[in-house]
Amino acid sequence: PRLHTLLAKNNRLGGPGSLPKGLGQAPLGRSLRVLNLSGNRFAEVPPALLGLRGLQSLSLGGNRLHGIPPDIQELRSLEFLYLGGNFITSIPPELANLPSLNYLVLCDNKIQSIPPQLAQLHSLRSLSLHNNLLTYLPREIINLVHLEELSLRGNPLVVRFVRDLTYNPPSLQELAGRTIKTRNVPYAPSDLPENLVRYLSLASNCPNPKCGGVYFDSCVRQIKFVDFCGKYRLPLMHYLCSPECSSPCSSASQSSTSQSESDSEDEASVAARRMQKVLLG
Repeated sequence: PRLHTLLAKNNRLGGPGSLPKGLGQAPLGRSLRVLNLSGNRFAEVPPALLGLRGLQSLSLGGNRLHGIPPDIQELRSLEFLYLGGNFITSIPPELANLPSLNYLVLCDNKIQSIPPQLAQLHSLRSLSLHNNLLTYLPREIINLVHLEELSLRGNPLVVRFVRDLTYNPPSLQELAGRTIKTRNVPYAPSDLPENLVRYLSLASNCPNPKCGGVYFDSCVRQIKFVDFCGKYRLPLMHYLCSPECSSPCSSASQSSTSQSESDSEDEASVAARRMQKVLLG
């Protein structure tokens, strides 16, 4: 009942019955703070581990994991999570619901994208994503203001970038919503159905300061190169309200767009300078 640390790495655990089913309800489940199961044969995160509510450090590196269960969010006390060296292809947004997470290691996997929700990990200080399949980073990552270490080497984004991004035309509902927002058409909750009032509240402002437009579901995805720590230029995903904001058709609009890009880069650069250390290889 007083066991604090359990190291069981580099064994052959992973088959049926490797861990007791009632682990979370046992005395060990209440006392355990550090658990290392790296170098075993787990093909999935054992459900028994998700009941260890007091766990602060969990290592499952070098196993055979293909995913991260959304129920990982139940480990609310987790501060250190090591899942490197597996076959993970995606990150569930629920991972962002770990309020105490300081260190997240997802290197040496097959991850292709980072959910923007990860920016909600306000306690995160170190994020290791090297040797994956990332081609861009979500713009929201600059909101990780306490991040000190970001490892990205060995990803496609270091040597090539996304160039061909598609744009779906806005729906009639979106066009109407954009008109109401951009022209400041007054309305009250009693004027519209509840679902439309809620829809109008979800408008996102176009980051182009020369535009002033909004968007809801349909937007232009664009890769924006920003300066990190004055040394590395990284591609962040940028969302604009229309193709005109990213592909000007006249010299005047091109000048405005260039200024917009400069303003956007300055904004991202200021946020990025908060990082003390960026590891890109």
